[in-house]
Amino acid sequence: MIIEQNIKLAVDAIVFGYENNSLNVLLIKQKYGQLKNQWALVGGFVKNNEALIDAVNRELQEEAGIKVNYLEQLYTFGDDVNRDPRFRVVSVAYFALVNSSKLKLTADTDAEDAQWFAIDNLPKLAIDHKDILLTAHKRLQNKLTYQPIGFDLLPKEFLFSDLENLYCTILEKEIDRRNFRKKILSFGIVEETDNYSPKKSGRPAKLFKFNKQKYNKLSKEGIVFEINFA
Repeated sequence: MIIEQNIKLAVDAIVFGYENNSLNVLLIKQKYGQLKNQWALVGGFVKNNEALIDAVNRELQEEAGIKVNYLEQLYTFGDDVNRDPRFRVVSVAYFALVNSSKLKLTADTDAEDAQWFAIDNLPKLAIDHKDILLTAHKRLQNKLTYQPIGFDLLPKEFLFSDLENLYCTILEKEIDRRNFRKKILSFGIVEETDNYSPKKSGRPAKLFKFNKQKYNKLSKEGIVFEINFA
């Protein structure tokens, strides 16, 4: 039996950043077409001879002017055949964690603007992009409870309290800080540096850094990272 098919394949990127105790997400404003002036996730259609990961990296560069070090495939959205008012579209979503303070956004191609938005203060999003974003946020929260992935959101050197606050912000719960610190340091994936916080008031605090080599080794061997809440 011959099946006629008229389906378009797209990719979407949920890029999380963190600054001033706020979890943020990258959004672009559509420049053309039926979705003009609507805020949306970075994304677009996949070219005929293009790998999915190449497509999402291209869209990030074209629409926001950024490159990310790591993208993880999240989920395929297409069960709702009417999810896009223009035509039938199946979208493969990816998510990334970045240090947003190091990235300069530049909207281009079919993006009118590119901005960071706090995840708890989002504009109305195009089509089902809010559902995609919520799925990514839930995945991020779940992964943090068994895998220490939050370091990608922090500067190269950071206060230990910054790491604690990051986890509290993403998980939307207060963690057992004493237990958290003891567990993180026992793994050896966070190291104390010889540098101090530049804060001028109060007692200077040591800065820490992430030991990625140690983390990669533990990841291969298997790591159990459970967070206790206050």
